[in-house]
Formats: sequence, C-alpha cells, structure tokens
Amino acid sequence: MKMLMIIVDESKKEELEVFLNHSGVEGYTEISQAAGMGTTGLRLGSRAFPKTSAVLFTILSEEAVARLMKGVDEFCAACGEKLKMVSWDVDVLR
Repeated sequence: MKMLMIIVDESKKEELEVFLNHSGVEGYTEISQAAGMGTTGLRLGSRAFPKTSAVLFTILSEEAVARLMKGVDEFCAACGEKLKMVSWDVDVLR
C-alpha cells in the first residue's frame, strides 16, 4: 500500500476533490489552510502573503496510484494548477 500526500493551492481543493472522486479514491484526510513556503513562494494566509495550501492524504494500492497518476496531468492542465505529490510505502494495521 502507498500513502499519497497531495499539496494543492487552497483555491483548487474542491476541483482536486472532484478529480479524486472520479478517479475512484474512496477516502482521504485533508488539512486545510496549510501555511508554508515552497517553489511558489510564501503561503502564510496573511495580508502580505494571503495564499494557503491544502494537504490531502490517502492510502491506495500501488495499482490505484498508477491509475491516478495517469489522470493527474490532465487535471493540472484543465485547472491550470501545479500540485505536488509524494508517496511512501505503508503497512495498514487495521
């Protein structure tokens, strides 16, 4: 199994949720209004740096991750968003 972490601009979160649903992702955990800094600059939710990100986590089989990855480029092209995705191996204990 793979833990998948997806970081996306907060304003594109709903579009990502629709994409995940249509891609067969049955569940995820979300951290809204995440602050930080990366290649897109500061995202602090402040007046000076008003943007924030959303971080979504889901656990999928390796096959499901491969299927999801096929649609990610289309999603990014359709909504004009670059997102970051990271995965790591996990053991589901329950």
